[in-house]
Amino acid sequence: MEKGSKRQIVYIGLIVFVFIVYTLKLASIQLGEVPYKKMAINNALNKITLYPSRSNIFDRKGKLMVYSTQMYDLSSFPYEINKLDTGLLCSILEIDLPTVRHLILDARIRAKKRQKNNAFNNSALFYANLSNKQFTLLRENIYRLPGFYIESRTDRQFATTSAPHALGYLGEADESLIALDDYNQPGDLVGITGIERYYEKQIRGIKGIKTVWQDRTYTERGVVKDTQFNYPSTAGPDVISSLDFDIQEYGRLLLNGKKGSIVAIEPSTGEVIAFINNPDYDPNTMVGRERAKTFKALLRDEQKPLYNRAVKGVYPPGSTFKTVMALIAMQEGVVTPETTHGCGGGYRLGSIRVGCHPHGGPLDLRGSIRISCNSYYCQVFRDIIDNPKYGDVKVGYAALEKHLRSFGLGSQLNIDLLGESRGNIPSVTQLNRRHGDRWKSSTVISLSIGQGEILLTPLQICNVAAIIANRGWYYAPHLVKKIDGFKDTSWDRKYRIKKFTTINPTYFATIIDGMSDVTKPGGTANGTGINDIEICAKTGTAQNSHGKDHSIYMAFSPKDNPKIAIAVLVENGGFGATWAAPIANLMIEKYLKPGVETSKPAMEERLKTSVIK
Repeated sequence: MEKGSKRQIVYIGLIVFVFIVYTLKLASIQLGEVPYKKMAINNALNKITLYPSRSNIFDRKGKLMVYSTQMYDLSSFPYEINKLDTGLLCSILEIDLPTVRHLILDARIRAKKRQKNNAFNNSALFYANLSNKQFTLLRENIYRLPGFYIESRTDRQFATTSAPHALGYLGEADESLIALDDYNQPGDLVGITGIERYYEKQIRGIKGIKTVWQDRTYTERGVVKDTQFNYPSTAGPDVISSLDFDIQEYGRLLLNGKKGSIVAIEPSTGEVIAFINNPDYDPNTMVGRERAKTFKALLRDEQKPLYNRAVKGVYPPGSTFKTVMALIAMQEGVVTPETTHGCGGGYRLGSIRVGCHPHGGPLDLRGSIRISCNSYYCQVFRDIIDNPKYGDVKVGYAALEKHLRSFGLGSQLNIDLLGESRGNIPSVTQLNRRHGDRWKSSTVISLSIGQGEILLTPLQICNVAAIIANRGWYYAPHLVKKIDGFKDTSWDRKYRIKKFTTINPTYFATIIDGMSDVTKPGGTANGTGINDIEICAKTGTAQNSHGKDHSIYMAFSPKDNPKIAIAVLVENGGFGATWAAPIANLMIEKYLKPGVETSKPAMEERLKTSVIK
């Protein structure tokens, strides 16, 4: 064989060898070594999440309540951090070396979860919410920290601190929220409570993507111009809440120094005008790096500022419940507006005695509301469930229960908040368990005046006032009035369904007349009324086995074409007329006469400055 031929064979063999080695290496990248493949890709291209601004939330009149603010995070590719200048990083973030190691471990855990959730890169949040100083230093030195980059996102700011339980707060998405919605990734901020949580999908906006060229140190060297690799984030649409900013602030001022709750509803729509709890918290402390620390402190607080009394707190409704009993009694045919009953200081039946405050008598139905006579309603209760047409007290009670549940009692009203309590309307089964199978109307007589096993939330009490104002119907209470530009209206469909009670509308007139007498001379809330405003109301005192009784009051106004229904509960406040009634009536005045000084300055000052322990 000639030398030239031998040389050709060597050259060809060498080329084949190189080709085989190259092919095998390429196959290992494409088929076997997945981490190496990702590294190879990421060293060329990477996709950066563009976080959108969440929705601005406005009150019903257009006043801004919640808005987004820009913040910057330090994010990383934690598995690609090799030679890290820990001294520089510690100096910039003002943390120690053990903290850096802990943050790297956390970031790697987040990155694994992101990959598990099919995230488009293996980056993860490293250090959230940089201060201005940290941001400036990092921007100047980021090239010295390979594997790190600065990421922009938004947090929240609250223009009002009076509605934290209604508006809610944000927190980092945990595993349960990520499992529910694969849009969420570890490190994402999501709504945890309130409107922020209930309308998360509408409020959060849509993430965008920026695809960038990066070198081996993950330093950005340019943006890929092809639009198929890039699209901007879309901000959440404006949300118009049903809350009234001014009424919310005013009610919180009046409730200062007292434990309790205030709920106000527009009867004709079910829109919640005011939603107040005390104790509460400043929602602006639940943002930024101090979020977790603040949350832990609030959890430990014995005053329970995170507790949403308006929808989770359950209380005996006391004498506010008599309005419902009166309506059911008329529907059942056991009373008419002219039916009278005597009192004599209380109701007596054998060894059973239910006391009542001194008053004249006998009283007709309207007078029983104005005076709030216990004896009248004990008699009415027995007439309903002992009615011969039912033949058995349990059948009679079941009929009563059916009427009560038509008012939305004993079930969730489906307000647009999570965690709403059903309250309690005892069933026959429940009464059997409590009292045995041989109970009688006299055994459960305390139910007649809103005591015993009956428990309602402040929201349910307010909704009763709205039902009476509407003469027998209601819309489910809700906190959001409108979401701008949102084509899918399925979220609010349930708030456009009119619900009716079992009571004939003609029976409401007498009860409303009685309620209109409550703030007038001879009524239980005499002296708390407002000049030139007709308020229809009912006071209540809820028995409390753990201390002083609770002060309760529900009302609506005006009498005709009502614009507002309201319920106020002041824990350990005693009689309904002492604290709850003046708070509610001043708020009604403020709502119906905006911008006008109160006609009750002394009453207003007392409420602003008084403390109930």
